[in-house]
Amino acid sequence: MRTSSRLVWIIACGWLLGVAPEAAAQPQRLLVVPFENLSREGPAATPEAAQSSWLSEASAVVLTDDLIALGAPTITREDRIRAFERLRVPATASLSHATVIRLGQLVGAGSTVVGSVTVKDQTLTVRARSIRIDVGRMSPEIVESGPLSDFFAIYGRVARKLAPGSAVTAQTMEQGHPDVAAFEQYIKGVLAFAPASKVAFLSQALRLEPTFHRTRIELWNAYTDLSDHRQALAAVRDVPATHRLARQARFLAAISMLYLSQFDQAQAALTELNAARPDPALLNNLGVVQLRRPSGGGSGAVSYFRQATQADNTDSDLFFNLGYAYWLQKDLPNAVSSLREAVRRNAADDAAHYVLGVALQASGSATEGAREKELAKRLSSDYVAWDAKQGARNEVPKGLERIKSDVDVPASLRVENVIVAVEQRDQRDLARFHLEAGRRAFQAERDGEAIAALRRAVYLAPYDSAAHMLLGRVYLRGGRMEDAIDEFKIAIWSDDTVAAHVALADAYVQTRDYPAARAELQWILKADPQHAEAKRMLDRLPSQ
Repeated sequence: MRTSSRLVWIIACGWLLGVAPEAAAQPQRLLVVPFENLSREGPAATPEAAQSSWLSEASAVVLTDDLIALGAPTITREDRIRAFERLRVPATASLSHATVIRLGQLVGAGSTVVGSVTVKDQTLTVRARSIRIDVGRMSPEIVESGPLSDFFAIYGRVARKLAPGSAVTAQTMEQGHPDVAAFEQYIKGVLAFAPASKVAFLSQALRLEPTFHRTRIELWNAYTDLSDHRQALAAVRDVPATHRLARQARFLAAISMLYLSQFDQAQAALTELNAARPDPALLNNLGVVQLRRPSGGGSGAVSYFRQATQADNTDSDLFFNLGYAYWLQKDLPNAVSSLREAVRRNAADDAAHYVLGVALQASGSATEGAREKELAKRLSSDYVAWDAKQGARNEVPKGLERIKSDVDVPASLRVENVIVAVEQRDQRDLARFHLEAGRRAFQAERDGEAIAALRRAVYLAPYDSAAHMLLGRVYLRGGRMEDAIDEFKIAIWSDDTVAAHVALADAYVQTRDYPAARAELQWILKADPQHAEAKRMLDRLPSQ
């Protein structure tokens, strides 16, 4: 790839991922991704493979900690996980270099660190190298090995070669490490799928190392997933006020208090945190406190939600909460306005479409409201069941307000900023301009640039079927199946065409949701019995 083309691609991806062009051109920080565990692969898999499954994630965690200790600006594990979630990349996936570069851009990194780890006869071998994101150049490989019992020392040597020149001593760097056995239990805990398994591993880590406070944050997540909010609160209350995780621990404790209906305590904690350092998540949760108080009805919440949207005007959840609070106040014009902003930022937000539909119908826009509710039902079967219970009533489910569980999130990791300044140009013409730009980029297989342009098109024209169809095709080509399916559903709702149903059926086939694919193909053949492609696709589906 020529330098000029590479720069265009980097800048385009920067816009896509919420990173300004200058940030994409001049990144600074390191991102360490999980290493490939070669002990577990192929015929050369070692007897230690089952015991070493935790080393892939452990490599990223300990190397990140060491680089931070050495003074190298490095993306934290928490921000890395957020990036994985944004790109819908499984945390345990083996990543291509292209995906690694995309992740690095998402978090504003200058270089990514990749590598592999092997355990044989209790000897640990670590291989690592960095990739410069702006030029795609890989550094020479770093190789370190030693007894598995020297785990932290081995990664410490790798870190020093990645960040040479640090004056930090090995002793200082080692002070941040827990007992190896506790660290292993911690990593197994964060990787465990079932919350109960997480609790078991993490509890064992704390028994082995009571001062390993990072474990308490993960325990909070596990207990919260189990809806055991008292245990979650107890887990984070023991993080000392002087610890680097103290602010996060107090924020999570306030969420537990909110779930436990300890509204005064939750408000006091969130207010104090926001006074120390304002954050949209704090303001949002303060609004939720007001909604959930016994006397709540939206009056006190609106102010907090409005402040939250002013602090971060890219997050659809904040606009949804604001619109929902206005609805509870029966302030229909402001409810409709805020909910429109929510669906602009996330056109696949089923709840926002439903509440917007209810608010529109209540304000006299019966046809438009019915269309919004129909789209909500296409996006989620929950609203089919809810609507069926309503009869002639026009109500909204209770408890739809959204709690934020992440605080101090970097701006680049919040919802993509797709707000476009319309300036003097007509909005419809500008949407058409971005649609055509996206089409050209799609045809040239510049998917990052295509997504950026198409996101701008659907912001300006939220129900442009052609833009949603094309955006779905880009997502499908990039393997973002859930995003593609949502886009095709919105395209069908906006303009119910056979082509859109074919695209949706294809997406269902690729995700192996064969019953859904069969339903779409049968709809197509009912509308057009001679549709050759639908017949071929239906014939190829596995039998039920």
